[in-house]
Amino acid sequence: MEKRPLLLVSNDDGVNAKGIHELIKVLRPLADLIVVAPDGPRSGSSGAITSEHPLRCVKVEQAPELTVYKCSGTPVDCVKLALDSLVPRVPDLVIGGINHGDNSSVNIHYSGTMGVVIEGCLKAIPSIGFSLCNHSADADFSPCLPYIELIVKRVLEKGLPQWTCLNVNFPNTEQLNGVRICRQTQGVWTNEFVKADHPRGGNYYWLTGEYVNLEPDQEDTDHWALDHDYVAITPVQVDMTAYALLAEMKNWDLKL
Repeated sequence: MEKRPLLLVSNDDGVNAKGIHELIKVLRPLADLIVVAPDGPRSGSSGAITSEHPLRCVKVEQAPELTVYKCSGTPVDCVKLALDSLVPRVPDLVIGGINHGDNSSVNIHYSGTMGVVIEGCLKAIPSIGFSLCNHSADADFSPCLPYIELIVKRVLEKGLPQWTCLNVNFPNTEQLNGVRICRQTQGVWTNEFVKADHPRGGNYYWLTGEYVNLEPDQEDTDHWALDHDYVAITPVQVDMTAYALLAEMKNWDLKL
């Protein structure tokens, strides 16, 4: 009998979030699942890891082809711990999501969901992040699910180049126009904090912000795809070397 694929699943919204349970629902017919997710929300945790205190990890569900753990750490902690101590073999895929919120453009740098994916990629495991542009706890993920099934099947079939992963974002719409393979939009967050007087003296700052798309008319970007109701798939590399500048800098005179 052919062995079923093994998928490691995590997120940054927590083990009880609707998004990860919708992801489990669509993946379970395709593969055996080990889910290791934070015990509460960890949005914006990016690649953060826990080093100052020990982690707790508790099994919360055991069913055919499905094991679920909750972990006191970050999304990256969850992946590291799972790969070190919880999985019976190297997973065929690491999957993050389904995130409640947009992880396109520069958001990839802050995203705990993509922290999951990048950690899997750094371990040379094909990895995919899925996000829906809707922060609601009861968001409707149903339009995403057929595309998630298709994308996971294709990656299981074709694989991904080493050190490359996928960032997949879904617009918040009932009617998707298809898929666009696109690059990351150049954008920036502005007005990132609200300052207020603390009732006991001094000030406090509340994180907020406004996203500015620096290239709204560029049709090859993930934001253009999302704005036009397409699924946006962006291949992401974990090698951050700026090769063009590297070549140029070799011609610099840096001798003392």
